[in-house]
Amino acid sequence: MAIGGAIGTGLFMGSGKTIFLAGPSVILVYAIIGFMLFFVMRAMGEMLLANMNYKSLRDAVSDILGPFAGFITGWTYWFCWVVTGMADIVAITGYLQYWWADIPLWLPGIFVIALLLALNLVAVRLFGEIEFWFAIIKIVAIVGLICVGLYMVFTRFETPDGHIAGFNNLINDGGFFPNGLTGFLAGFQIAIFAFVGIELAGTAAAETKDPEKTLPRAINSIPVRIVIFYVLSLIVIMLVTPWDAINPAVSPFVQLFAFAGIPAAAGVINFVVITSAASSANSGIFSTSRMLYGLSLEGAAPRRWAVLSKHRVPARGLVFSVICLIPALAMLYAGGTVIEAFTLITTLSSVLFMVVWTYILVAYIVYRRRTPELHAKSIFPMPGGVPMSCVVLAFFAFVVAVLCLETDTRTALLSAPVWFIILGIGWVATGGAKGAASRS
Repeated sequence: MAIGGAIGTGLFMGSGKTIFLAGPSVILVYAIIGFMLFFVMRAMGEMLLANMNYKSLRDAVSDILGPFAGFITGWTYWFCWVVTGMADIVAITGYLQYWWADIPLWLPGIFVIALLLALNLVAVRLFGEIEFWFAIIKIVAIVGLICVGLYMVFTRFETPDGHIAGFNNLINDGGFFPNGLTGFLAGFQIAIFAFVGIELAGTAAAETKDPEKTLPRAINSIPVRIVIFYVLSLIVIMLVTPWDAINPAVSPFVQLFAFAGIPAAAGVINFVVITSAASSANSGIFSTSRMLYGLSLEGAAPRRWAVLSKHRVPARGLVFSVICLIPALAMLYAGGTVIEAFTLITTLSSVLFMVVWTYILVAYIVYRRRTPELHAKSIFPMPGGVPMSCVVLAFFAFVVAVLCLETDTRTALLSAPVWFIILGIGWVATGGAKGAASRS
């Protein structure tokens, strides 16, 4: 599950547009983002192990930075996953058009939403079982893609449209940076979404029976997973198919086998990317309902969401989160293509996740300043400490600036402040400020 958690919809669906924007330099884009987020995970890991009462990143942020920061983080994290779930619904619709081009756009979304709601209402253990099999499917598919792709390269495979697989595809057609610095920077817009939810592996490991072992192992394996499942898979795709022959509106994982003349395999990969999107949506539904449960216990959400069903599931919060996925269906009818709707939603999700990641780093910096003795005793200290945290924060600021370059991502970026205005009103309306003052 930890390995599968590093493979998201952004990789399968969004990498086509990222390759279109950045060319072969997309490899560097994914490597840089993965490198930076590894330190976010290490910061979170050190804090979670410093206080075993922390069961989530929100617990750590609330305790270290205060109730208001916990309120913002909890609700923003919930909204992050709602938006991500909307992107997954859009992606599933796009994948199914590979087989059924005339299928009504709303039908796949309604079916997936209803199915995942039913599965999550039954029992908590089903989440783990479903995610286990989803992860297995993704891992086997990408490993198979890498093996088949390398075989094509070493056998000088020729695609039906005349392209020959080979290492020179990475430097032909404009070189490693075919679209210049602008194209390279534009690649960060979609690529950052491929990593959303990376913190799930850490928070899930923190709730296991032996977090001192499982949490460091889950986090330290992230660089290897990024190299294999992100960097290597994209290298293989562009070795087989020149970057400028990849359709940005189609998953390059599907397109690779289609170009190679293996339609059956392309159909299998299309099924895999559907399961990947469903897996992401499933994780989102699970995590949002638990976040609402925690918020309601603290009075930061309606108290009725703190009631568990007979299956020990926070059913009311679960249903509310699922209802919030429905606007994704409207996005499909708002004009444009599926990939345009996907870009708009994923940009908003990326911005909001960066806010959550920023709170993690700020909490880490404050934790280091207030409790240096805990850091000194830490069994899992963050490499680079506070200076590296500042570097990652500067990187997030850079990504936000990059999101201003294109119209579609700029629109989503400018809409993000509306969410925080709503949160501010909600904090006052729920008496959050008054409650925080009384607790202090």
